[in-house]
Amino acid sequence: MGLGSDMYRQQILDHYKNPRNYGELEDPTFTHVGENPMCGDEIRMDVKLDEDEETIERVAFQGDGCAISQASASMLSGELRGKTVDELLEMDRDDVIDMLGVDISPMRVKCAVLAEKVAQDGAEIYEGELDVEKTTTED
Repeated sequence: MGLGSDMYRQQILDHYKNPRNYGELEDPTFTHVGENPMCGDEIRMDVKLDEDEETIERVAFQGDGCAISQASASMLSGELRGKTVDELLEMDRDDVIDMLGVDISPMRVKCAVLAEKVAQDGAEIYEGELDVEKTTTED
């Protein structure tokens, strides 16, 4: 499959036009931001952990960018609920591309994985394993 019409399949357009979990969490466990300078995508992810401090209870995002980055953030915000932080950290680009359900050209992979990287970096900062102010796909 090529990017062309597949990129704008109904599911991606629906999440782009009607994003799920868009906004802010009132009392997030951690918040992190990131950008894809090549495309101009920006994402902020708020994550609330359950009382066990391991299970993701809620996720919200805010951002601006292309349909792929925003749809990916919307889909990921729903996928992460109920997963552990370790499961989040184990995710890779193939998990995100599978979630989107379309083939992504090499130029658009950074758009697709931005939300995942922002959430993962936020978790690593929370756990004291990383010290960055902002995630960028250029790293």
